[in-house]
Order: sequence, then C-alpha cells, then structure tokens
Amino acid sequence: MTKMIFVNLPVEDVGRATAFYAALGFKQDPMFSGEHASSMAWSDAIVVMLLAKPFFQTFTKKQVADPRTHVGSLISISLDSRDEVDRIAEAAVANGGRELHGAEDHGFMYSRAFEDPDGHGWGPLYMDMAAFAEAKAAGHAG
Repeated sequence: MTKMIFVNLPVEDVGRATAFYAALGFKQDPMFSGEHASSMAWSDAIVVMLLAKPFFQTFTKKQVADPRTHVGSLISISLDSRDEVDRIAEAAVANGGRELHGAEDHGFMYSRAFEDPDGHGWGPLYMDMAAFAEAKAAGHAG
C-alpha cells in the first residue's frame, strides 16, 4: 500500500476552500467529501482535507489556531518547473489567496509563497537536483 500524507486544514467555508484548491489543480474526491469536509488530492500520495472549523475541533482538545494571526505550519510542494511555480502562485492570488513573497531564485531552487483564503501558508517550489548537487559540492547550498 502506498504511504500517504493527509494534511488536515480547518477552514471557514468548505465550499470556498474547495473552489480555491480546485483552481490550483487539486482534484476533489467526492467519496471523502461532504458538508463538513472536502478531500482534495494533490497526488496519489498527498491529500489536503479541508475541514469546517467546528468539525476540525472534534479531532483535538486544543484550541484551533487562527492561521490569519498565528503560524502553525508552512506547507511546501514540489513542482516540475519554474513555470508551474508561477502558475500555481498566480492562480492562488487570482482565486482569493494572498502572496506572501514573490519569486526567490537561488539558482538550484525557485520558490514563491502564498496564503489560502483561510491564512494557511504554502510554498510551491522547483528544485533542480543536478544544480543543487553542484552548489552543495561548491559549498553554496545546505
């Protein structure tokens, strides 16, 4: 069985959040979606579960943080090209998200960052592994 990652995000409006992530290229799985939750697949192994805040609260005894005022995570996703990084970041802003920072180009890595309408931070990136290996060998990369 493929090991999977499920990222559970509390959202104010499941419908709005579903439309936002669909505009970025995520695919909804109706089998695991309903009034209080929407399952949005990034890949066969990575799924974002958009959970209405009251439903999300049933999974924890802790107070649910407001991602507009508190950072709980920054989620990075790898893409196949710089153009894909630009496309997803621009689609995020066009569909109600907010840009956190513009393009950062480190030669071997290219990234941007945005928040979804609920304030969850995302960092799409493209990594040229051959260029990273060269930069690392030269002492210019982590």
